[in-house]
Amino acid sequence: MRGKEGYLTVYLALCLTVILSLYLALIDSARRNGAGLEALCAAEAGMQSVMAEYHRELSRQYNLFAVDSSYGTKSSGRGRTGEHLAEYVRRNLDCGDVLLGGYLYRDFFGLCLEGAEVSGVSLMTDGNGAVFRRRAIEAVRDDVGLHLLEELKGWMQSVRVNGLDAPETETERRELEKELEGYNGREIETLDGESVQVEIQNPAGALEEVSRQGILRLTVADCESLSAAVINSGGLIQSRMAQGKNSLGNLETTQADSLTDRFFFQEYLLRYMGSYGDEREEDVLKYQIEYLIAGNDSDVDNLRSVAGRICAIREAANALYLLSSSERRLEIQGAALVACGLLLLPWLIPVLEAAILLGWAFAESVYDVKSLFSGGRIPLLKDDDSWHYGMETALKGDLGEATAEGEGLSYRDYLRILMFLTDLDVLTARAMNMVEADIRLTQGNGNFRLDACCDRLEMQVEISSSFGYAFQIQRERSY
Repeated sequence: MRGKEGYLTVYLALCLTVILSLYLALIDSARRNGAGLEALCAAEAGMQSVMAEYHRELSRQYNLFAVDSSYGTKSSGRGRTGEHLAEYVRRNLDCGDVLLGGYLYRDFFGLCLEGAEVSGVSLMTDGNGAVFRRRAIEAVRDDVGLHLLEELKGWMQSVRVNGLDAPETETERRELEKELEGYNGREIETLDGESVQVEIQNPAGALEEVSRQGILRLTVADCESLSAAVINSGGLIQSRMAQGKNSLGNLETTQADSLTDRFFFQEYLLRYMGSYGDEREEDVLKYQIEYLIAGNDSDVDNLRSVAGRICAIREAANALYLLSSSERRLEIQGAALVACGLLLLPWLIPVLEAAILLGWAFAESVYDVKSLFSGGRIPLLKDDDSWHYGMETALKGDLGEATAEGEGLSYRDYLRILMFLTDLDVLTARAMNMVEADIRLTQGNGNFRLDACCDRLEMQVEISSSFGYAFQIQRERSY
């Protein structure tokens, strides 16, 4: 019996050894896998918490999501965001010993944070603002119809085919005025062989006097009501980029510069920035779209520049109409013949015809801009039905009120054309200027910088266990 009992004891001991080894192996495996899962969850929670710190004012005003790595201070950098990441992960790992039911339970996994860093970032200003453009496009892509893009393509083709993208009619009008003035006082022999002193009165002279008032006084009903807002662009992102003082990310940047991308970007700007007739009270400049086109520091200067450019486009287009209309050409020729017939100087007929034509086109252009500012519409190329001024009224400089009706392009449509004629990188830099300037007006954001805003982050977390395990988690997150 004793032999048998000894045999059974050895057998049980061997069985318990195998079972205990298996049990301990299972415990170790459960601890390892559980620790890995907890480490992953803690790291993911920390990363999501970092991404949840997107700049609220940037989101509210411009529907853009980015982490401001300065967190409202004067210093920025991915190191500061890495500190936030480490703090969030540490809080999620800090279970500690738990007293439950009078018993002290140890943390089964024993995890602690070894390190957390942001190893890569993509900043809103990277690629000369390509990241900013891409995010802006994503903000409106689903809400803007492409039918408008087809219209814009047609307008731009008409502008380029007819040479309206670089109009020179105003310069020609000024040169003709000087040429006519140069004849005055000169001794010229007439067809009868007599020598006479020339005294020529420019048929569009009265209109030239009116034009010296300036484009805004000719087209805006109440110039005193115009915005007097001014900005100092010296400390904004465009200036810092020009000086090489902007921060740079280290993740690859995808360009967004196709025709369709540019269209969506411009529509984003028109939706989130103000312009003449559609001002936004909280903006640092009231005519922001005009700023994007002209780039001056004051609202008045930007509006004057845009009004002048639209007037130049309209002047060139109106001159084309007058040249193509046989009826209008006969009126111009008749007026020039009368003036030259009285002076017996037939060689001046072409000069006077050109002066009358360009003066008439200018008067019509003033009406066009005035109508656009009043909320009216003006076609890119006019016909007999859309023409407004008669020659006599135009040359007298009697430029009356404009109508807010009509068919064709609106003021915003002409802004679309002018934006398309502006260099894309310049347009983007000025848009980022406006975003920075507007955000800095809000409470607690006086140091806001777009080149401190991260839209994409690459984060690494290292976690170890007191039981000898180590985990490294690397993820990339973006909005």
